Amino acid sequence: MTEKLDLTGRVALVTGASRGIGYHVARELAGAGAHVIAVARTVGGLEELDDEIQAAGGQATLVPLDLTDAPGVDRLGGAIHERWKKLDILVANAGILGIIAPLGHVKAKVFDQVIATNVTATWRVIRSVDPLLKFSDAGRAIVMTSDLAAAPRAYWGPFAASKAAVAAMTKSWALETQNTTLRVNLVDPGPTRTAHRALAMPGEDPKSVPHPSEIAGRIAALAAPSVNVTGKTFSIREDRFVDLSS
Repeated sequence: MTEKLDLTGRVALVTGASRGIGYHVARELAGAGAHVIAVARTVGGLEELDDEIQAAGGQATLVPLDLTDAPGVDRLGGAIHERWKKLDILVANAGILGIIAPLGHVKAKVFDQVIATNVTATWRVIRSVDPLLKFSDAGRAIVMTSDLAAAPRAYWGPFAASKAAVAAMTKSWALETQNTTLRVNLVDPGPTRTAHRALAMPGEDPKSVPHPSEIAGRIAALAAPSVNVTGKTFSIREDRFVDLSS
């Protein structure tokens, strides 16, 4: 994946695009020529992203949307079909941390919110755009995961459970579509300087982990039509596809 990324004429949907990894991956995709549909709850972050993309000569469509708004997610797929008739790239990045605490101390409302945002909303996005990705000549789906999906740690129960569910769901989707032109892969970004990381590791020196801008290019590269791998997990730390279940 050392060749220059060229996504000219392609349409990419990025969730959680107003900050962090989603923000910088959206910039990379737009910089490579894709029209980016940027989805997030935070309007200010989306507008800042749009300003940067336009300043660099790219194009974006902003969609302020809470992904737990199920009818809104369903309408999103319909709107993409009406305007572009297809979708070439999905980056399913949106997610929340929830709380780091013993399972017995986690409130039901918090647990339900983590599952609704990280699992159910991701499934609804997949359900909404799966037909559109199949209309592409080389649909590429990139779903963010974590090493916690296969190796949970104490006090991270809700988040780990959500990532395990998303990983299983994504691999099932990859198996279901392996005989099509769609390629579906997970990405484990590893420790990254995000707002989620700051909440989880309040005593950590932020400069000790990579900034999202430092890893975004390697994530965006998985959207290239030349990528023919499916159903795998790309580890940013190892810079290769790995089996997180081993």
